[in-house]
Amino acid sequence: MVMIRAILRPEKTDSVMASLMAQGFPSVTRMNVSGRGKQRGIKIGDVTYDEVHKELLMMVVKEKDKELVIKTIIEEARTGSKGAYGDGKIFVSPVVEMYTVSSGVKETSQEE
Repeated sequence: MVMIRAILRPEKTDSVMASLMAQGFPSVTRMNVSGRGKQRGIKIGDVTYDEVHKELLMMVVKEKDKELVIKTIIEEARTGSKGAYGDGKIFVSPVVEMYTVSSGVKETSQEE
């Protein structure tokens, strides 16, 4: 299993989530976040905004589904055909084990 975290433009997250649902991945945690990337915030006129509002989508999927999920996110989150600065980042991390709180059932990556 892998955890996929995608930091995206807020105006793109609804379409990303709809596409993930259509692909069979309904389980997503969505959070409002703020920060800055390589562009160091954004300057509008004389005002510099040090941190920019983004949304974080977080999900755990089977290793075999990783590429499909990443492709889906990129296709929906990219601005235009070539993309633009600030479109976001996707981070992938291994998940060793997880637990369902209500039942206490443990799942491990070896059960895939």
